[in-house]
Amino acid sequence: MRAALLIVLGLFIGILGTVFALNALRQHQPLSHSVMSLMDHHAGELRAALKAQHCEAAPMRQHLTRLLQTQADIGEAFPGVDQPFLDEAAKLHDKTQAALDAAPADCKALAAVLKPIAETCQSCHQQYR
Repeated sequence: MRAALLIVLGLFIGILGTVFALNALRQHQPLSHSVMSLMDHHAGELRAALKAQHCEAAPMRQHLTRLLQTQADIGEAFPGVDQPFLDEAAKLHDKTQAALDAAPADCKALAAVLKPIAETCQSCHQQYR
């Protein structure tokens, strides 16, 4: 009876240890999640402003700038990725820079500059997510 109890206890501790180890391995790259969450936040603020028709130039410029700055961390956040992924990131950076250079001052202009950014994001997520 004692031996059976020790075997069951050993199995339980082993399973518990395996679960903890797998969770730790799954969360090995918190930077990648943070970068994507931050980009999603700024893109979401731009989409929300567009939906609410509150497209003032200064906040839009700020969110586009932060989006562009965060994109600079994509390569570091995803170490060891293939070159096509980095090419998509470069395309996203170029389109965001073009949007920032266009300096959208109204909702129509914001919608025009957000469309290529959203298409690039969607394309990358379909391929690499």
